[in-house]
Amino acid sequence: MNEARYLIERKGNVHTTLVETQQAEDQLIEAAKQGNRDAFGELVLIHYQGVINVVYRMTGEMPLAEDVAQETFIRAWTKLHTYRPIGSFRSWVYRIANNAALDILRRRKEEVDIDDLPLAVPGNGVEQSVIHQQQAEVIRKAVLALPAASRSVLVLREYESLSYQEIADSLEIPLGTVMSRLAYARGKLKQELSRQLEVV
Repeated sequence: MNEARYLIERKGNVHTTLVETQQAEDQLIEAAKQGNRDAFGELVLIHYQGVINVVYRMTGEMPLAEDVAQETFIRAWTKLHTYRPIGSFRSWVYRIANNAALDILRRRKEEVDIDDLPLAVPGNGVEQSVIHQQQAEVIRKAVLALPAASRSVLVLREYESLSYQEIADSLEIPLGTVMSRLAYARGKLKQELSRQLEVV
């Protein structure tokens, strides 16, 4: 455990650190599969923020994102024995997070209320802050208005910088489907944003 944590936090040559980090994560996964809760806790710490980011972009609501993240890691713990290191562990966890988010969104009848969400704005004066806030709100609404399947692909690509293959692994869809959904999502966003941002 201590060795794995050291390897993850170690600084130095980027290539070496990435290799060692993957080795450290593999050690944590194996330990967690053997029932080591501390090892799984380390995996949660490594991937928690990424899961929160994905789910928040899917739902538009931070408290809901936190609930879904918790559900994600509960599911990951109970299904850990099914994980096979064919794709990355991150992709596997993001697949669980995406499915958990979609499950909750299906159960919610009302629209997600995004009007009261706080937005971080740059300190370039009041007018610039208001413009930025309005634009951020338009973008957020446009992303949330996308169909769930397209939104998932867009969030994983644009906000989490996953490769096309990682997205395909995460969502268990063909690579061509990733590309077509991404093209559709980008096209819809461009169309909506060009219309909306003209009036902001």
